Amino acid sequence: MPLHKEDPRSIGGYRLLDRLGAGGMGMVYRGRSRSGREVALKVVHAKHAQDPVFRARFRHEIDAARRVSGAFTAAVVDADPEADPPWMATQYVPGESLAARIRDGGPLRVSELRPLALGLVEALRDIHRAGVVHRDLKPANVLMAEDGPRVIDFGISRAAESHHTLTETGQVIGTPPFMSPEQFTDARTVGPASDIFSLGALLVYCVTGRGPFDADSPYLTGYRVVHHQPALDGVTGPVRAVLEHCLAKEPADRPGPDELAREFASALPEPEPGDSGTMTLRLPPTWPGTASAPHTTAVTRRPRRRGTRVLLAATGVLAVGLSGWFVVGMRGDDGSDVTQSEKAAASSPPSRWGTLPAGWKPWQTTAAAPAEKGVRKAPGYEGIRSPSCVAAGGALYCAGAALLPERIDATTGRTLWRAGIAPAGVPTERYVTTVLGTHEGVVLVELSVTDEGGRGVSQAVSALDAASGERLWSHPVRTESLGSIYAAGATLTQEGDSSTVTVRSAQDGTVRRRIPLPEGYDCLPLAVDDRPYVECTPQEGKARTTKFFVVDPADGSARTLSSPAQWRSFVGMLDGRLLFAETDERPVTNSPDMIYTRIVLVDPRTAEPTSVPLPERYRGSPPVLTHGTLYFATSSGLVTAVSPTTGARLWQTHTSVETPGPASVDPTGRTVYLAGGSGRVAALDTARGTLLWESSARAEVLDTGPLPPVWFNGGALVLAALDGTVFTLDPAHPGRKPVRVG
Repeated sequence: MPLHKEDPRSIGGYRLLDRLGAGGMGMVYRGRSRSGREVALKVVHAKHAQDPVFRARFRHEIDAARRVSGAFTAAVVDADPEADPPWMATQYVPGESLAARIRDGGPLRVSELRPLALGLVEALRDIHRAGVVHRDLKPANVLMAEDGPRVIDFGISRAAESHHTLTETGQVIGTPPFMSPEQFTDARTVGPASDIFSLGALLVYCVTGRGPFDADSPYLTGYRVVHHQPALDGVTGPVRAVLEHCLAKEPADRPGPDELAREFASALPEPEPGDSGTMTLRLPPTWPGTASAPHTTAVTRRPRRRGTRVLLAATGVLAVGLSGWFVVGMRGDDGSDVTQSEKAAASSPPSRWGTLPAGWKPWQTTAAAPAEKGVRKAPGYEGIRSPSCVAAGGALYCAGAALLPERIDATTGRTLWRAGIAPAGVPTERYVTTVLGTHEGVVLVELSVTDEGGRGVSQAVSALDAASGERLWSHPVRTESLGSIYAAGATLTQEGDSSTVTVRSAQDGTVRRRIPLPEGYDCLPLAVDDRPYVECTPQEGKARTTKFFVVDPADGSARTLSSPAQWRSFVGMLDGRLLFAETDERPVTNSPDMIYTRIVLVDPRTAEPTSVPLPERYRGSPPVLTHGTLYFATSSGLVTAVSPTTGARLWQTHTSVETPGPASVDPTGRTVYLAGGSGRVAALDTARGTLLWESSARAEVLDTGPLPPVWFNGGALVLAALDGTVFTLDPAHPGRKPVRVG
């Protein structure tokens, strides 16, 4: 990144060539000595240089880095902690961080793991021989040089024989997914064995794309590190036992560097002939006015994985400690946390990612943000709001528990209006609103009001003007059943004692037809792929068949299909046939997941069923059928893609998204997304199931609840967390810092 006008032209006799990174604590530059040697220069901001504690910490970092030397660590070239401002120069290593390598290229092959593991073991041996404990070994602190990995960042390290620390008493320092149990329980006991534990967690991440203790919050991650066994799904062969050895809870049970080197050498095979065993390396670009960069190997661009602590993935990654210094990437001219190369990618997106809307930037707001029209201030509420939205025409129409329907500009995040449709005097905790859909400038919403005991006492379906939020028409719904739907220009609502379903025009509310429902059944209107249906399951002891109504939205007529009463979930249409997923009557113990045993395809013209037994029992919430594939997702974040015609498993991948909502495939059909109640998102390749990235959680919410899918605004993702947070992501650069709105 080119130098700015306010940047110095030299520091400590080193001519500055360009910026490598910027953050709240200081700047990092690429510099060149008079002899032509290139270095990475960390320069402390003046305001921190005046802090004696910070200056002492910086001096400590320099001392720790100087004590370590070896083939797989970065050497301190020069430093002056007493200068104004203080600075440190280290060896400049062209290349990317291991975090960026995994983010862009996916998990490592076995042949790639051997040189990495043995190189990192040797680095730790050199570090520990110098009497230093690193304490923050993670993918962002490993640089992938052409001749092997380099361990950097001694900013929070300390001497192994000393219990002195410059942090406040009780402060936990490190990156939770890669920290050892003793770092959480008693930092004073942290020794060299802690780095061995971190190395084990790092290598699990390299092999699987996720850490062995990943969870939706750093607190839950820390609890898992201390109390749970590591999740090693996807780690097979002899190397699994070695990683289990590294991840032992007790420090005394972990191997030392020499023993670990022997174990890895035995467990990891030598590269096959013709396979160098090296990793694809992406080197930094050349900026105008600088020396030519080495040859760059092209890689497929993939987005950033999450990190609980700050990560570095700058275009030219540097061999210098960055503890506590940088947010993700470099600060762009527009204030976003994005590298220059990421900006170029955003203006010309790869084929995987769709085109972002004009003028769009990542934003984050809440469903209770002030509105510009209508009910400007959202009613107060302390509970879980569970917002659910409909994306249409560059807008987001949202509703939920104790929420009034509102329109959010999907490009800017501004709340344009909020509709006051709740009855006067009704407490906020007693109403729920739902956006059913949009139709030609009309927003269809449902309002449900309960009594103090939580029983439904009134409902209404209303149409709002999409531009202003004003109510166009409204009809009361006299039923105890919830679940009005919109599909193909019509609303379907149960009425009376749930004996009929009323089909209304979405435009003016006129009744098109009333469909009588069979007695002895519990019925529910459904909308799948913009088609209306009514599913009726028999009440206990009253019927032996399931009835299914295929509704024509044009005139409200319905065709009835009957089938043997089974535990079936309607999933969608496949090649003109209705697809049902059949479940075992016995649910999974202590789990919200169901067990699925077969697929049933029904021809709606003849009612002829075709049964497809599943070759294995898939678990999860009701599956999603999209782009010709069935997706099952368990409450623990296991995603399974299944062929709907044969039942065969296409792939299966573990994510750290807990209690996810429905799987959502983007318009390109190449990426499937899963989101949890905390706002964590996982992106997976639809063809192979490769975990492309996982975002960080946006809310400290672990409660289960009705979870919405991921919505799409052009190439941007739109999501909501259970606490009412609504936000967007650029799937090509999910680490970009959002603009907070409202």
